[in-house]
Amino acid sequence: MSRITETSDQWWKTAVIYCLDIETFFDSDGDGIGDVAGVNERIDYLARLGVTCLWLMPFYPTPNLDDGYDVTDFYGVDPRLGSHGDVVELIRTAKDRGMRVIADLLINHTSDQHPWFKASRRSKDNPFRDYYVWRADTPPDTSDQTVFPDKEDGIWTFDERTEEWYLHHFYSHQPDLNVANPKVRDEIMKVIGFWLELGLDGFRVDAVPFFLEDVGMTGADADAMAQPHDHLKNIRAFLSRRRGDAIMLGEVNVPREEQVTYFGEGHQLHMMFDFVTMQQMYLSLARRDAGPLAEALRSRPEIPEDCQWATFVRNHDELTLDKLTEEERQEVFAAFGPEERMQLFGRGLKRRVPPMVDGDPRRVRLVYSLLFSLPGTPSLFYGEEIGMGEDLDAEGRMAVRTPMQWSPERNGGFSTARPSRLVARPVPDGYGPQFVNAWEQMRDPDSLWSFIRHLIQIYRSHPELGRGTFSLLDQPNPEVLAHQVTWEGRAVVAVHNLGGEARTVPLTVDAPAGSVLECLLGRENVEVGDGGAVELVLDGYGYRWFHVHHPGGLRLP
Repeated sequence: MSRITETSDQWWKTAVIYCLDIETFFDSDGDGIGDVAGVNERIDYLARLGVTCLWLMPFYPTPNLDDGYDVTDFYGVDPRLGSHGDVVELIRTAKDRGMRVIADLLINHTSDQHPWFKASRRSKDNPFRDYYVWRADTPPDTSDQTVFPDKEDGIWTFDERTEEWYLHHFYSHQPDLNVANPKVRDEIMKVIGFWLELGLDGFRVDAVPFFLEDVGMTGADADAMAQPHDHLKNIRAFLSRRRGDAIMLGEVNVPREEQVTYFGEGHQLHMMFDFVTMQQMYLSLARRDAGPLAEALRSRPEIPEDCQWATFVRNHDELTLDKLTEEERQEVFAAFGPEERMQLFGRGLKRRVPPMVDGDPRRVRLVYSLLFSLPGTPSLFYGEEIGMGEDLDAEGRMAVRTPMQWSPERNGGFSTARPSRLVARPVPDGYGPQFVNAWEQMRDPDSLWSFIRHLIQIYRSHPELGRGTFSLLDQPNPEVLAHQVTWEGRAVVAVHNLGGEARTVPLTVDAPAGSVLECLLGRENVEVGDGGAVELVLDGYGYRWFHVHHPGGLRLP
């Protein structure tokens, strides 16, 4: 298979993913709530940035008690946001601009207002009873298992009508589906098929470990109890039959030794967010020591060829630090969230990157240079490209789900509605729209937006960054991370200084003498000496990327 064909078939290995919440992105009709038509109006903005895959947070009908993650109809569109016609138009317009579109697939739970659950709780012999997980005996203390310890005392809630308990790993208004029931599994397949038919290119699969752990808890299907990962295999097989190039990107925040089980032998998830590397990166940034990040990358398990890691520095949830030790977590809190109001559940931060590093543009750009140079598929959360901040007065994860800041005008150009009608207020402080907005940054070649656009251009021009073999390069400075990514005779070398002082960095790269490290961020090239020896100088919080040009190779201007 040719390199071009291989790259095209696995488009997701070199994609640039952009996640947005429709209701906070752009309001097209002035009612204070963002909508699907508003996203459509801003597609050219995303295309100009270089986005190749748009990830839509839930847009389904919902009571909206959990920002749309509590769904009442998996086949519908929330009327506040638009219609099926609007969604199809968005997908069509995005594809016209070269963008794939994926959406959240919520297969772990529904809203308690979903017709299935309303029927399920009517009686013990209702046909929908076994769509959810019920128990007759009093559950033990499960306070340590709830995802939201500040809101829920455990993962079982007593239902007075039938005098039994139902399972919910998240909020009590989000009962867990019983995926051991073959009828539930059939419904999930129908939902997937429906949205693929309307043009989606795949799904970001929510809460995958919870979905699998719940399997078989009511004993509805003995075979399902024995092999829960078979469900992921069946979903991927169905997905591939319907759309050969569609993907599943999983939210799987588990220890390293468990991660590979969700890839299986290349027949389960296509992609998985690398939570471990993300958390160790923040520990390295807090310590100004590249060691934790280097170890996280070194310990990445081998994965099948048809699978991929997704890298990120921020997502739509809290910035979780749950895989760090208590001592390590406190180090990150001290560096990036010293006030209690900046922390969430004792395990993470409700902050965005720029305020965490006190607005230091060197450190902000260092973080995003890491994101795009580390091996994998980079994912951005809306507003990262302009350096948006957070609203610490907003509850929980809503602190980072504030309206997109388009201009310095009222409401940040998000909506023409009165401020009191907005779905959420814009960030109120020094990171507010009058200081941070897309309109001004797109016109400034030195802005963060222009910098990230440039990183995206480099990333898309060098498929080895998404597809290549990763290796750490030895050097004597603990603050410095140096690595090389190689694929099909191509290679990129990237060096990052996580400390504030300048450093001279001697390296041995995998390239013959006489090769040239052609600078991708700047103009200063470096010649490779005997044995691959080179020496670089990095400013404090500095970073440099190089394309390895071999002797006799074609040099493009």
